[in-house]
Amino acid sequence: MTQAVETARLMDAVYRHQRHFYDLTRKFYLLGRDKLIRELQPPRDGVVLELGCGTGRNLIAAAKAYPDVRFYGLDISRNMLETAQKNIDKTGLTDRITLVEGDAANPAATEGFGVPAFDRVFYSYTLSMIPIWREALAAGAARLAPDGRIHVVDFGQQERLPGWFKRVLFAWLKSFHVSPRADLEGELKALAASIGAVASFHRLYAGYSDYAVISKSR
Repeated sequence: MTQAVETARLMDAVYRHQRHFYDLTRKFYLLGRDKLIRELQPPRDGVVLELGCGTGRNLIAAAKAYPDVRFYGLDISRNMLETAQKNIDKTGLTDRITLVEGDAANPAATEGFGVPAFDRVFYSYTLSMIPIWREALAAGAARLAPDGRIHVVDFGQQERLPGWFKRVLFAWLKSFHVSPRADLEGELKALAASIGAVASFHRLYAGYSDYAVISKSR
């Protein structure tokens, strides 16, 4: 069994039932997602890709914020994509948001969109769930336009929060196969250097969340 098939089966199992109330609960602890959407600022008539789009919550919010932009979402979980498509259809954004099932760590997975390069690529609480997360970052960078940006928000290392809080949170996250990436900052900066870009990295909410932007320029 390949890594992608194993991950797909795992994600479908984890979210088979959770997807129906996922957004109602996650809004309380997936902090920084709206900051990411505000700072995307894609160009007019631009194209934006979310790798690991889940229920489509971020794509819908971003599509409403940027009405002159097209959005694309990829997820490895068929169950999540079914929920995402239903949510998108309900909001009347089907003509501006396109979904595909695939592995975020595979650069070829987004070829079906017919978009040669994306102005923005973003990951929202996704890298902590992808076993080969470095490859997922590289895959996004491979599809980035010459003057594009990558935005990332995910769980941080809780540096300035009480030790007991980190222990409880990390134990709870582990039960959902979520692993906050301790070396996320270093990996993002190394990736930026490898593609001739610049990375900014910020710890939000006393280290609860990590937020980063990789910016390319012509």
